[in-house]
Formats: sequence, C-alpha cells, structure tokens
Amino acid sequence: MAEQSMKEQLCSVKFWRAVAAEFLATLIFVFVGVASCLVAPELPVVQIALCFGLAIATMVQCFGHISGGHINPAVTLALFCVKKVNILVTVFYILGQCLGGLVGAALLYVMLPEEVHGGFGVTNVSAPVTNWQGLLIEIVITFQLVFTIFATTDSRRTDLGGSASLAIGIAVVVGHLAAVRYTGASMNPARSFGPQCLKGSWDNHWIYWVGPIIGGILAAFLYEFIFEPSSSVQRLRETYSKREGNVPTDDAEDTREEDVALKERNGK
Repeated sequence: MAEQSMKEQLCSVKFWRAVAAEFLATLIFVFVGVASCLVAPELPVVQIALCFGLAIATMVQCFGHISGGHINPAVTLALFCVKKVNILVTVFYILGQCLGGLVGAALLYVMLPEEVHGGFGVTNVSAPVTNWQGLLIEIVITFQLVFTIFATTDSRRTDLGGSASLAIGIAVVVGHLAAVRYTGASMNPARSFGPQCLKGSWDNHWIYWVGPIIGGILAAFLYEFIFEPSSSVQRLRETYSKREGNVPTDDAEDTREEDVALKERNGK
C-alpha cells in the first residue's frame, strides 16, 4: 500500500476534510445528546440512552467513510495504540473532537433559556458511588463500546451482516442504560468536556478521560491480539515493528481500511 509522510498528509485536503468531519460529527452528537438531558426533576434514562445511541449511530453512518467516524478521543487513542492511525491523525482528531464537543455544548447553551439548563448534562459520579468505583464503571462501559467497534468494523471478517453503525449505537445505549445513574455514562471524553467547560464544574472530570481511555485501549489490545481469530504473537511483533512516521495514502479506500472505518457492511 502506498504511504505518505506526515508532511504530505498535512498538505492533503482529505486529511483536513477528515478532521473537519470529526469536529462536525462530535458537535452534532454533543448538541443532541446533551439536549436530551435537560429535563427536570427526574431524568428519563431511556430517553437519554436512545438519544445518545441513535445520535452516534447516525453520525458514524454519515461520516464513517470520510474520517472513520471516531467521534471519541478514547476510540482514536485505542486505534493509535494498535497502530491503525498515526500520531498526527490522533492529535488533530482529538483536537477536532474536543472543539466540536465544546461548540456543540455552547450552541445549545445559548439557544435555550437558562431556566431549562439544569445540570446541563455535566457528567459526575453520583453518591454513594465513590470516585474509584466510578472510574471502574467508565472503564467497563467504554470497553464494551470499543470492543464492539473493533469487532463490527473488522475488514477481515466475512460473516458480518446488518449495520455496524447500528451495533455501535446499541453499545452506547447499553452503556447508558447500565450506568447513566452512577457516572452519567460518558464513554467519551469529548462528550464530557463540552458541558464541563460551559458550567465550569471540574469535579472528578479526570475520571471521564482516564476511564474511557483505559477501557478503549484494553478493548483494542484484547480484540486485535487475543480474540481476533487470526491474532498471534507474530502479528503482535509485526504490528510494533512497523516504521513510525508514515501513514496511508489519502486515497479514500486506503483511509477507510487503516482507520477501521465505521460504516455499513453487508455480510457475504
């Protein structure tokens, strides 16, 4: 496969289109997701779960062929750790995602009257859950999300049928149904970052970076090097013996393959 240097990638229109796609997809995801949380006094868990899940499924379907549809720093870092994307993509995607989350939250903040803001979808650990318990919860629910992403977008599989984006959306729904009352079920640092910035509430914010990142990286390693049927020690060695500094060509098909594009796949 053709490769290009990071300098060449920085000059590529398709690279910046992909970064813009991550920004816009995260903006929309955070806007509609947080909007579903602005209900008082009792938050309807099913409403929140379905809104976040369907939103991510829709965004993956819309932007997967452009950027890979990460829409989540934990997903991007997981892909980086198994060498599916390089450091340049990782840094710019995460910047785009965080900025998108901030702008999405800001747009919602100014569009709605302050009376309906409430907690504004800020994720926090709910008593009597401790911070460390909250961290473990975020690790587990993000693990199941990222494992689903890797399993349903694996180009080596021939048994896939139905919709990968829908499966990913369902994983987000499951995470919310299980944990939204305990931690807010973030699974996504950019989703937590936007509302936190607007409300200025940084209590336990580290949990929503450390937890999803650990869960995502664990899922990536376990799928790629243990549970994927063709995995082996030799494959692990080959993965980490690849040269650094080169990335796939910006041809659309190569980009989709290397970024493990989150798109619709029809089973054979």
